[in-house]
Parts: sequence; C-alpha cells; structure tokens
Amino acid sequence: MARSLRSFAHSRCDIQIHIVFVTKFRHPVLNEQIEYEIIEMCKNICEKNRCYLKEAKADLVLKDHIHLLIDFAPDVSVSTIVNTMKTVTSREIRKRHAQYLKPFYWKPFFWKRGYCAVSGGGASIEVIKQYIQSQGNED
Repeated sequence: MARSLRSFAHSRCDIQIHIVFVTKFRHPVLNEQIEYEIIEMCKNICEKNRCYLKEAKADLVLKDHIHLLIDFAPDVSVSTIVNTMKTVTSREIRKRHAQYLKPFYWKPFFWKRGYCAVSGGGASIEVIKQYIQSQGNED
C-alpha cells in the first residue's frame, strides 16, 4: 500500500511520528475516562496545528503510558506539539481529577519529564497502528 502525501502550500509530506508519554513516577493513574479526555485534548491541539491524530491508546493494564501516532505538518516541530500536549493535558487532568490523583501526586505533576518520539519509517504505519491498538490487552 502506497503512503499518501498531504499537500501544503509549497510541499507534499508524510511525516508520521509515534509518541509515548509516561506518567510521573510511572504511577498507574490512567483509566478509560482519563484516556478519553487526553485523546480528545490531543485531537484538538493537533487540529489547531494542522496535524492529525491518527491513533491513540493508553496502556490500561499498566495504566502508566499512552501512545499517540501523529501526522505532522512540515512546519510544526515535534517538541512544540509535545510540549503543548503535555502542558494542556497535565493541567486539565489534574484539575478535573484532583481527588483521584491526590494519593499519587502531592505536587502539580502528571507526566514524566521526557517523551519518546519515533518516526514511522522503520515499520509500516499499519503495524504501528496495530501495536498502539493492542496496548493494554493482556494477550
């Protein structure tokens, strides 16, 4: 299957990055509701930056990390999107779920400091999508 290129003003691109965020101290705080809220916030951030969130899933067994597959616009940096996503989701999740998170975090934390970003070139996008979809499945 041929990869499709997105058209922009002066370029045609296929820039897909697999990103992983890990919770601070790897505390098992991700549940279905928080996963849903994080994904919705990330979709909105992507749309505002001409990017597209192709796939997203938290590991609901370990409950400590989430995978995102993002199709980037050529003029948007990975670090800018990641910083925005981590800042917005951390602030909103801590505000909305303060009581739930209180036993885990005594300071305004949610995400671990760093992140993982891997270009989609090493494996087919379908393989990456299947990997993300399988997160949290015990098989």
